[in-house]
Amino acid sequence: MLDETDHLIVQMLQADARTPNNAIAAAAGIAPSTCHGRIRSLQERGVIRGFHADVDPAAVGRGLQALIAIRLQAHARANLTRFENYLAGLPAVESIFFVTGDRDFLIHVAVADSAVLRALVADNLSLRPEVAGTNTTVIFEYLRRADSSLTA
Repeated sequence: MLDETDHLIVQMLQADARTPNNAIAAAAGIAPSTCHGRIRSLQERGVIRGFHADVDPAAVGRGLQALIAIRLQAHARANLTRFENYLAGLPAVESIFFVTGDRDFLIHVAVADSAVLRALVADNLSLRPEVAGTNTTVIFEYLRRADSSLTA
């Protein structure tokens, strides 16, 4: 269970994971050592799963992003973890979502161009025996909560 201080710490780290501990402590009205202990506790409890850099895919040569919906063959649903691990191993994959509805997975990918996207779908997904079908949607613009004026 998170209290108000934990919520504030999480909110500040979500906005900027590089916020110094003493700045978080001051905002929360607690000692820096207490703040450090709370952050460590949040990590140990799995509330904070990690800290990472948010890299612009276009800046590293992967300017085309897409969402690919994947429907699995009925027999393949017995081993979802194996397929999930396969998806996680594809270098273009940014995120993997196991979803409800007529599709089983929705993956967010970032690639260099449409030829690479086509090859990813045709050569790496559609040929898999587990896959019954795919549907690809190109992303024109992508805003993260921290980058926009979206509110909770």
